[in-house]
Amino acid sequence: MAKKKIATVWLGGCSGCHMSLLDIDERILEVAKLADIVKSPVVDAKDFEEADVVLIEGAVANEEHVEEIQHLRKKAKVLVAFGDCAVSGNVTAIRNAVTKEQALERSYIDVESNVEGFTPKDPEVSKLIDRVEPLHRHVKVDFYLPGCPPSADTIFYVLNELLHDRMPVLDEDKVKMG
Repeated sequence: MAKKKIATVWLGGCSGCHMSLLDIDERILEVAKLADIVKSPVVDAKDFEEADVVLIEGAVANEEHVEEIQHLRKKAKVLVAFGDCAVSGNVTAIRNAVTKEQALERSYIDVESNVEGFTPKDPEVSKLIDRVEPLHRHVKVDFYLPGCPPSADTIFYVLNELLHDRMPVLDEDKVKMG
């Protein structure tokens, strides 16, 4: 049996979901028997034609995120919104209480650590979209994995099911929040 391909991406969020993914500990060896990680912030990025499972953590907060998830959606057989920021916008969407211009001004101008002359218009600064949004506002999501972050047990269960071509069923016996 050919190995499947997994990609993971971290957008606007805290990286907690990827830390929880790493918390599956030695069970990563079981995943490695079934799949190769073809893209992830925890491994060297590789170019790939297609991925069987793409886990996306974090909300969509800037133009680069929009382009990346649209690109990944085209390559993904199954796209998973991974964690509460990806599912609902969660903590990242707190920015929505102000305009993107106000957020940039507070972050780059009206801040004690401002580097003289640095402005939100510098090319290094991401071009924010008007509102932080969950993934499904921009692409079709096949599976939602809630939690802040989802537990390592839940992540392993979902990955294992998807890698065995089964659709995960998240019920009270399977979901372990915490």
